[in-house]
Amino acid sequence: MSEDVGARPAWWKEGVVVYQVYPASFKDSNGDGIGDLPGLISKLPYLRSLGVEAIWLGPHYASPRKDEGYDISDYKSVYEPFGTLDDCQVLIDEAHSHGLKILFDLVVNHCSDQHEWFQESRKDKANPKRDWFHWKPPKMDENGGMSPRVPPNNWRAEFGGSAWAWDDATDEYYLHTFDVSQPDLKWENPAVRQAIYHDAVRFWLDRGLDGFRIDTANRYSKYTDFPDAPVTEPDMLWQPAGQLMTNGPRSHEYIQEMRKEAFDAYDCFTIGELPSTPVLENILSYISSEAKALSCTILFDLMELDHTDGRYPLMALPWKLSDFKRLTAFGQQLAEPQYAAHALSYLENHDQARSVSRFASDALEHRTVSAKLLATYLLTLSGSIIIYQGQEIGMINAGKDWDIEAEYKDLCTINTWREIKEDAEKNSDPSLLERGREGIQLTARDHSRTPMQWDSSHNAGFSTKEDAKPWTRVMESNKEGINVAAQEDDPESTLNFYRRMLALRKEHKDVFVLGKFDLHDKENEQTMIYTKTSQDGSRVALVALNFTSEPQAFDVPSSLKDKSTGKLLFSTVGGNSEGELEAYEARVILY
Repeated sequence: MSEDVGARPAWWKEGVVVYQVYPASFKDSNGDGIGDLPGLISKLPYLRSLGVEAIWLGPHYASPRKDEGYDISDYKSVYEPFGTLDDCQVLIDEAHSHGLKILFDLVVNHCSDQHEWFQESRKDKANPKRDWFHWKPPKMDENGGMSPRVPPNNWRAEFGGSAWAWDDATDEYYLHTFDVSQPDLKWENPAVRQAIYHDAVRFWLDRGLDGFRIDTANRYSKYTDFPDAPVTEPDMLWQPAGQLMTNGPRSHEYIQEMRKEAFDAYDCFTIGELPSTPVLENILSYISSEAKALSCTILFDLMELDHTDGRYPLMALPWKLSDFKRLTAFGQQLAEPQYAAHALSYLENHDQARSVSRFASDALEHRTVSAKLLATYLLTLSGSIIIYQGQEIGMINAGKDWDIEAEYKDLCTINTWREIKEDAEKNSDPSLLERGREGIQLTARDHSRTPMQWDSSHNAGFSTKEDAKPWTRVMESNKEGINVAAQEDDPESTLNFYRRMLALRKEHKDVFVLGKFDLHDKENEQTMIYTKTSQDGSRVALVALNFTSEPQAFDVPSSLKDKSTGKLLFSTVGGNSEGELEAYEARVILY
């Protein structure tokens, strides 16, 4: 714990680049096919060489792994295949010795049904921990009866089906807004909150942790009358209820209390997820300095642009670049001084498929330049940035030959695919099956959870043993040059482009990290043009991005035409500051 926290400015205030590690898939040190903490420790020099400043480690806690660690059975223990509590302490200390901050996932909207708290809660209705979870009897019919047995409301769980699960032992339902194995904790109970602060927060901050990425931070407060959700899908039994599952009446109170009782005593950076919160005023109510709640937020709207979060959450949707630009501009508002907040941007994480495949082109001839296009976009935005493992080498989605039923492992994918198959059969609609397959091949979370590609060997260098069988399939793209070893000594590689971009971001911090974002040509569906202006107005960077496979016209905005000739900072295709933008070219000019 830092003794002089209040005496110095927060380390993250002027923008920090965070590298997310998905522990099961990063580096396997003992040959069992599962990534682990010693493997991550061995790669800290590599992470430092990139130029990132912090690591966000995905859930490493004890867990049955029904939802890849987001179902925690003990907040103070480590998932055994990942290592030990001692390994975790070594990781924290070694990260610091390499000049890296480290953040853990904080998953406290729900826990695993194997957690001791829930095991006690379900023993009987008189148990002291019964009120630590949301238990409800079946809904009464109009005659006051319970036959047939019906859940308390019509909410659909995020992974499909009812958000309520029946428990035979005590003849009541419990709430699970995600999987049935993830019962929601009852934050309305003060004893629950204190146990969370003790076991899940201060336990790790006392060991030197620098902060948390907070899972579903605005779900803690429930509307305890549990009203039915509006019927938006008439032929579905369970209705999407995002607006009723988030931003409940005590949401701000709980986060402010957690900050006061846990975060504020440490030099702690908090990145909170705020799903179903699309309005600027509501976002600021969580992250402005006046809110005294979160440092910043992970926004969802841009990342949900190409798929639906309704009936089938992985169903692909056509998207427009004008909407991509609009949502970028919306997020960049949070960096403007008048809002006293902090912006954070990302294109990939463990919940998102690979950005090259989604927003540019993963065709062999376009992969590298597409990855550089998206890197330019991301690393010229103001505020903090998240880079996900493998993004820096341009990893792409799994091949179309992957069998969804045999090789996709994510709970959301499995449940969505099952519902799509059932509905396709029930409605004799083979086109639904094909559209569902295409959506999963584009947007499933599985694509980002495959092993990190370190070299072109059989298992991509992920495991120390060549014959080890990784827990999930390795992508063939490691043999096509999408791996660290192939790119390390290639000055034109995606990896070295990320290194240069991260260095440029620091060199021109006044423009890229702290500068004002202004979007130009908002309705153009082929190119994205924006400027970044230093706070004193003395320097301007013009960023021009071609999101198509064809050359596109490019005009300098009129506001810059009176300035002296700008200097081409770089072009991803070796071009100049004038003329058409080549396919997927990114060009940055400094004035």
